[in-house]
Amino acid sequence: MIEDAPEDPPPRPLTRAAAARRALGTLMPGGGHPTRAVLSLFAGFILFGTLVLMLPVATASGESTDFVTALFTSTSAVCVTGLTVVDTEFYWSEFGHVVLLVLMQIGGIGIVTIASVLGLLVARRFSLRMQMTMQAEMRGIGFGDVRLIVRRVVIICAVIEAALAVILTARLMIGYHVPFGRALYSGVFHSVSTFTGGGFSLHSDSLTRYAGDAWMGIPIAVVGIIAGIGFPVLFELGRRARHPRRWSLHTKITLLTSAILLVVGFVFLLIAEWNNPLTLGPMGVGEKIVTALFGSVVPRSIGLTTIHVSDMTSESLLLYDVLMFIGGGSASTAGGIKVTTFALLAFVIWAEIRGEPTVHVMGRRLSPMVQRQALTVALLGVGLVMTTTMVVLALTDYRLEQVLFEVISAFGTVGLSTGLTQHLPVAGALIFAGLMFIGRIGPITTATALALRERRRRYELPEERPIVG
Repeated sequence: MIEDAPEDPPPRPLTRAAAARRALGTLMPGGGHPTRAVLSLFAGFILFGTLVLMLPVATASGESTDFVTALFTSTSAVCVTGLTVVDTEFYWSEFGHVVLLVLMQIGGIGIVTIASVLGLLVARRFSLRMQMTMQAEMRGIGFGDVRLIVRRVVIICAVIEAALAVILTARLMIGYHVPFGRALYSGVFHSVSTFTGGGFSLHSDSLTRYAGDAWMGIPIAVVGIIAGIGFPVLFELGRRARHPRRWSLHTKITLLTSAILLVVGFVFLLIAEWNNPLTLGPMGVGEKIVTALFGSVVPRSIGLTTIHVSDMTSESLLLYDVLMFIGGGSASTAGGIKVTTFALLAFVIWAEIRGEPTVHVMGRRLSPMVQRQALTVALLGVGLVMTTTMVVLALTDYRLEQVLFEVISAFGTVGLSTGLTQHLPVAGALIFAGLMFIGRIGPITTATALALRERRRRYELPEERPIVG
């Protein structure tokens, strides 16, 4: 009698690493650990951009660009920052401008897509009960929908960028009598730069020539706000915009904090610069309001500016330091430690002041793990900014106010500058290039690594409370 062949053993469940490889396989074939995959992916884009920008055809003079300049510019474009060591308008040719546009688009779409996928990966890490809760919060987006996420991101980018490009092109033709070809070229470039947070401009003075122009400033500001709140929030608003009570905690925190920062920035900037003869002083009331509103959006996402940063008061520069460090929403094109991190720390402080043993936010309780992650991301950011500032101060003769502003702008991938970056020595330029890379990738990979490395202790040591304060 022939015995039946033994049945194949059931397939083993995917490990975290295998789940990561499968999720990231759509974005990067052969991807390993998620953090290493993200680092490799962006490093590859930067290297590709560097090599292309070194070609003679990429410069207006027809000469090859040195490696450091090409590397810095490529890093700034892929990391959607906007800091430059050369004059973008006159140094690069039209081919070079197109390369920058492509690199910004790749960097902008890439970072929000990867951040969204990593968010799903983190959700898979938790217990079944937590997965079900987060699945409800994510409104049905799962690991099998990676391609759907990519498709949605691309569609949203294309639609919003196209709409802004049409508005800018029409305004340049009607209001400034720019020929159609040049107006379209400028409209598309600045539209991509705005939505991706690239911060690059075809003008040496950024957008200062359009200061006070509501038809230019308001559409760009609106797109900057949309891009800065993050794609998970956009996805949820697309489905449940009319049902605020059913929004996830992440969406509520992001929208509330972003609105508060927008209003505070607008009011503070309007007051601080109202009588400044170099910025808002000569403008009419309407122009001041438009420029201040635009200025409150700039440091958290866009990077383009309608007033010279070097002419702003010290109070405004400090305000920009804070807003640039906070940044925008998670899985957005904006940088910084993210508004959710900032808000969570504020909720923790408020609960501690009130003497509450746990942190409750909008009908939900924050887990200690999330609180530790927010604290870690924020303090690592502070440490990195302070360390880099001290090193750059040792390398240059600039004031602390200028160096700190420039360092935070690089870390927050904002791209605003007081003019210091173009005068950095080679060592300083390389440091800033590394800072932009860390600032763009660091908060995402750090938060992901912290979530994936969580483990339970088999025993606890005796508790003791050292004196605080």
